[in-house]
Amino acid sequence: MIFIKSPREIEIMRRASQIVAEILGELKRKIVPGITTLDLDAIAEELTRKKNARPAFKGYTMAGRVYPCSLCTSVNEEVVHGIPSNRVLNEGDIIGIDFGVIYEGFYGDAAVTVGVGQVSDEARRLMRVAEEALTLGIEELHEGKRLGDLSSVIQKTVETAGFSVVREFVGHGIGKMLHEEPPIPNYGDSGHGPRLMEGMVLAIEPMVNTGGCEVELRDDGWTAITKDRSLAAHFEHSVAITKNGPYVLSKL
Repeated sequence: MIFIKSPREIEIMRRASQIVAEILGELKRKIVPGITTLDLDAIAEELTRKKNARPAFKGYTMAGRVYPCSLCTSVNEEVVHGIPSNRVLNEGDIIGIDFGVIYEGFYGDAAVTVGVGQVSDEARRLMRVAEEALTLGIEELHEGKRLGDLSSVIQKTVETAGFSVVREFVGHGIGKMLHEEPPIPNYGDSGHGPRLMEGMVLAIEPMVNTGGCEVELRDDGWTAITKDRSLAAHFEHSVAITKNGPYVLSKL
Protein backbone atom coordinates (compact mmCIF):
# COMPACT_ATOMS: atom_id res chain seq x y z
CA MET A 1 0.00 0.00 0.00
CA ILE A 2 1.25 3.47 -0.90
CA PHE A 3 0.66 5.96 1.94
CA ILE A 4 -0.36 9.51 1.05
CA LYS A 5 0.92 12.14 3.50
CA SER A 6 -0.97 15.21 4.66
CA PRO A 7 0.67 18.67 4.50
CA ARG A 8 1.25 18.46 8.27
CA GLU A 9 2.98 15.10 7.94
CA ILE A 10 5.12 16.36 5.07
CA GLU A 11 6.19 19.32 7.22
CA ILE A 12 7.31 16.95 9.99
CA MET A 13 9.19 14.89 7.40
CA ARG A 14 10.80 18.06 6.10
CA ARG A 15 12.10 18.81 9.59
CA ALA A 16 13.39 15.25 9.93
CA SER A 17 15.06 15.48 6.53
CA GLN A 18 16.61 18.84 7.39
CA ILE A 19 18.26 17.25 10.42
CA VAL A 20 19.67 14.59 8.11
CA ALA A 21 20.92 17.21 5.65
CA GLU A 22 22.55 19.30 8.37
CA ILE A 23 24.37 16.28 9.80
CA LEU A 24 25.52 15.10 6.38
CA GLY A 25 26.88 18.61 5.83
CA GLU A 26 28.86 18.39 9.07
CA LEU A 27 30.17 14.94 8.15
CA LYS A 28 31.34 16.12 4.73
CA ARG A 29 33.53 18.70 6.44
CA LYS A 30 35.04 16.01 8.66
CA ILE A 31 36.00 13.68 5.80
CA VAL A 32 39.76 14.04 5.48
CA PRO A 33 42.61 11.52 5.20
CA GLY A 34 43.23 9.86 8.57
CA ILE A 35 39.69 9.85 9.97
CA THR A 36 38.01 6.48 10.50
CA THR A 37 34.50 5.55 9.46
CA LEU A 38 33.74 4.77 13.11
CA ASP A 39 34.74 8.37 13.97
CA LEU A 40 32.15 9.58 11.46
CA ASP A 41 29.51 7.30 12.98
CA ALA A 42 30.15 8.69 16.47
CA ILE A 43 29.84 12.27 15.19
CA ALA A 44 26.55 11.47 13.43
CA GLU A 45 25.01 9.87 16.51
CA GLU A 46 26.09 12.68 18.85
CA LEU A 47 24.68 15.37 16.54
CA THR A 48 21.42 13.45 16.15
CA ARG A 49 20.85 13.25 19.90
CA LYS A 50 21.55 16.97 20.24
CA LYS A 51 18.79 17.66 17.71
CA ASN A 52 16.24 15.58 19.69
CA ALA A 53 16.05 12.91 17.02
CA ARG A 54 17.00 9.23 16.91
CA PRO A 55 19.27 7.45 14.41
CA ALA A 56 17.06 5.54 11.99
CA PHE A 57 19.49 2.79 11.01
CA LYS A 58 20.85 1.71 14.39
CA GLY A 59 18.99 -1.42 15.41
CA TYR A 60 17.26 -1.74 12.03
CA THR A 61 16.49 -5.40 11.33
CA MET A 62 16.58 -7.07 7.92
CA ALA A 63 16.42 -10.81 7.27
CA GLY A 64 17.16 -11.45 10.94
CA ARG A 65 20.27 -9.23 10.96
CA VAL A 66 20.47 -6.13 13.15
CA TYR A 67 22.37 -3.11 11.84
CA PRO A 68 24.83 -2.01 14.56
CA CYS A 69 25.55 1.65 13.71
CA SER A 70 23.90 5.01 13.06
CA LEU A 71 25.60 5.66 9.73
CA CYS A 72 26.28 3.64 6.59
CA THR A 73 29.81 4.27 5.26
CA SER A 74 30.58 2.71 1.87
CA VAL A 75 34.15 3.16 0.61
CA ASN A 76 35.35 2.79 -3.00
CA GLU A 77 33.92 -0.52 -4.32
CA GLU A 78 31.35 -0.64 -1.51
CA VAL A 79 27.97 0.33 -2.96
CA VAL A 80 25.70 0.66 0.09
CA HIS A 81 25.26 -0.41 3.71
CA GLY A 82 28.94 -0.37 4.65
CA ILE A 83 29.34 -0.78 8.43
CA PRO A 84 31.54 1.81 10.19
CA SER A 85 34.76 0.39 11.62
CA ASN A 86 38.34 1.33 12.47
CA ARG A 87 39.07 1.61 8.74
CA VAL A 88 41.11 4.74 8.06
CA LEU A 89 40.18 6.86 5.05
CA ASN A 90 43.08 7.55 2.70
CA GLU A 91 43.78 10.25 0.13
CA GLY A 92 41.99 9.34 -3.11
CA ASP A 93 39.23 7.24 -1.53
CA ILE A 94 35.59 8.03 -2.14
CA ILE A 95 32.98 7.35 0.55
CA GLY A 96 29.21 7.16 0.40
CA ILE A 97 27.57 8.31 3.63
CA ASP A 98 23.94 7.27 4.01
CA PHE A 99 22.06 8.57 7.03
CA GLY A 100 18.55 8.67 8.43
CA VAL A 101 16.74 9.88 11.55
CA ILE A 102 13.40 9.44 13.26
CA TYR A 103 11.81 12.71 14.34
CA GLU A 104 8.33 13.02 15.84
CA GLY A 105 7.44 9.58 14.49
CA PHE A 106 8.59 10.14 10.89
CA TYR A 107 11.73 9.24 9.00
CA GLY A 108 14.17 11.35 7.01
CA ASP A 109 16.78 9.72 4.77
CA ALA A 110 19.51 10.99 2.43
CA ALA A 111 22.97 10.10 1.14
CA VAL A 112 25.98 11.71 -0.53
CA THR A 113 29.29 10.44 -1.88
CA VAL A 114 32.38 12.46 -1.05
CA GLY A 115 36.00 12.38 -2.19
CA VAL A 116 38.75 12.09 0.42
CA GLY A 117 41.30 14.74 -0.48
CA GLN A 118 42.31 14.64 -4.15
CA VAL A 119 40.57 11.88 -6.10
CA SER A 120 40.96 10.54 -9.63
CA ASP A 121 39.26 12.07 -12.66
CA GLU A 122 37.21 8.88 -13.00
CA ALA A 123 35.99 9.14 -9.41
CA ARG A 124 35.02 12.80 -9.86
CA ARG A 125 33.11 12.00 -13.04
CA LEU A 126 31.35 9.07 -11.35
CA MET A 127 30.16 11.25 -8.50
CA ARG A 128 29.08 14.02 -10.86
CA VAL A 129 27.05 11.65 -13.05
CA ALA A 130 25.42 9.90 -10.08
CA GLU A 131 24.35 13.22 -8.57
CA GLU A 132 23.13 14.48 -11.94
CA ALA A 133 21.05 11.30 -12.36
CA LEU A 134 19.43 11.98 -8.98
CA THR A 135 18.65 15.59 -9.93
CA LEU A 136 17.18 14.68 -13.31
CA GLY A 137 15.18 11.83 -11.82
CA ILE A 138 13.66 14.11 -9.20
CA GLU A 139 12.52 16.49 -11.94
CA GLU A 140 10.20 13.72 -13.19
CA LEU A 141 8.21 13.66 -9.93
CA HIS A 142 5.04 15.38 -11.04
CA GLU A 143 1.48 14.33 -10.26
CA GLY A 144 0.08 12.12 -13.02
CA LYS A 145 3.39 10.85 -14.31
CA ARG A 146 4.54 7.25 -13.87
CA LEU A 147 7.29 5.95 -11.61
CA GLY A 148 8.97 4.46 -14.67
CA ASP A 149 9.51 7.97 -16.03
CA LEU A 150 11.90 8.65 -13.17
CA SER A 151 13.58 5.23 -13.42
CA SER A 152 14.11 5.61 -17.17
CA VAL A 153 15.73 9.04 -16.85
CA ILE A 154 18.14 7.84 -14.17
CA GLN A 155 19.14 4.78 -16.22
CA LYS A 156 19.66 6.76 -19.43
CA THR A 157 21.71 9.44 -17.67
CA VAL A 158 24.00 6.86 -16.11
CA GLU A 159 24.40 4.56 -19.10
CA THR A 160 24.94 7.42 -21.55
CA ALA A 161 27.95 8.35 -19.43
CA GLY A 162 29.31 4.80 -19.76
CA PHE A 163 28.48 3.70 -16.20
CA SER A 164 25.94 1.19 -14.85
CA VAL A 165 23.08 1.34 -12.35
CA VAL A 166 22.77 -1.19 -9.54
CA ARG A 167 19.61 -3.30 -9.85
CA GLU A 168 19.62 -5.35 -6.64
CA PHE A 169 18.99 -2.29 -4.47
CA VAL A 170 16.35 0.38 -5.10
CA GLY A 171 14.82 3.52 -3.67
CA HIS A 172 11.61 3.41 -1.63
CA GLY A 173 8.66 5.20 -0.20
CA ILE A 174 9.28 6.71 3.23
CA GLY A 175 7.11 7.98 6.09
CA LYS A 176 6.30 6.41 9.44
CA MET A 177 8.43 3.50 8.24
CA LEU A 178 11.89 3.75 6.75
CA HIS A 179 10.97 1.56 3.79
CA GLU A 180 7.44 1.89 2.42
CA GLU A 181 5.82 1.13 -0.91
CA PRO A 182 6.57 1.64 -3.71
CA PRO A 183 10.04 0.25 -4.50
CA ILE A 184 11.81 2.67 -6.85
CA PRO A 185 14.25 1.02 -9.29
CA ASN A 186 16.91 3.12 -10.99
CA TYR A 187 16.18 1.46 -14.32
CA GLY A 188 13.04 0.86 -16.34
CA ASP A 189 10.75 2.14 -19.05
CA SER A 190 8.93 5.46 -19.12
CA GLY A 191 5.15 5.26 -19.02
CA HIS A 192 5.18 2.22 -16.74
CA GLY A 193 4.76 1.73 -13.00
CA PRO A 194 2.49 3.31 -10.39
CA ARG A 195 0.91 6.67 -11.12
CA LEU A 196 2.50 9.50 -9.11
CA MET A 197 0.13 11.31 -6.75
CA GLU A 198 0.25 14.42 -4.61
CA GLY A 199 1.26 13.50 -1.06
CA MET A 200 3.59 10.66 -1.97
CA VAL A 201 7.02 10.91 -0.33
CA LEU A 202 9.82 8.98 -2.01
CA ALA A 203 13.46 8.32 -1.23
CA ILE A 204 15.22 8.48 -4.60
CA GLU A 205 18.71 6.94 -4.55
CA PRO A 206 20.75 6.13 -7.65
CA MET A 207 23.61 3.69 -7.00
CA VAL A 208 26.10 3.92 -9.85
CA ASN A 209 29.17 1.82 -10.73
CA THR A 210 32.06 2.59 -13.06
CA GLY A 211 32.08 -1.08 -14.11
CA GLY A 212 29.33 -3.69 -14.29
CA CYS A 213 26.05 -3.48 -12.39
CA GLU A 214 26.48 -6.76 -10.48
CA VAL A 215 26.98 -6.64 -6.72
CA GLU A 216 27.61 -9.14 -3.93
CA LEU A 217 27.48 -9.07 -0.12
CA ARG A 218 30.44 -9.19 2.20
CA ASP A 219 30.45 -11.80 4.96
CA ASP A 220 28.95 -9.26 7.39
CA GLY A 221 25.63 -9.72 5.57
CA TRP A 222 25.17 -5.97 5.04
CA THR A 223 27.92 -4.41 2.93
CA ALA A 224 27.16 -4.59 -0.80
CA ILE A 225 30.20 -4.33 -3.08
CA THR A 226 30.67 -4.28 -6.85
CA LYS A 227 31.35 -7.77 -8.12
CA ASP A 228 34.15 -6.52 -10.37
CA ARG A 229 35.50 -4.23 -7.58
CA SER A 230 34.89 -1.10 -9.64
CA LEU A 231 34.14 2.21 -7.90
CA ALA A 232 30.58 2.97 -6.78
CA ALA A 233 28.74 6.17 -5.85
CA HIS A 234 25.41 6.69 -4.07
CA PHE A 235 23.27 9.82 -3.75
CA GLU A 236 19.82 10.11 -2.15
CA HIS A 237 17.11 12.66 -1.37
CA SER A 238 13.72 12.35 0.30
CA VAL A 239 11.19 14.08 -1.96
CA ALA A 240 7.48 14.94 -1.60
CA ILE A 241 5.20 15.22 -4.62
CA THR A 242 3.11 18.39 -4.46
CA LYS A 243 0.71 20.23 -6.77
CA ASN A 244 3.67 22.37 -7.77
CA GLY A 245 5.97 19.45 -8.50
CA PRO A 246 8.77 17.81 -6.50
CA TYR A 247 9.67 19.24 -3.08
CA VAL A 248 13.12 18.04 -1.97
CA LEU A 249 12.76 17.69 1.79
CA SER A 250 16.42 16.83 2.45
CA LYS A 251 17.93 19.79 0.62
CA LEU A 252 19.18 22.60 2.86
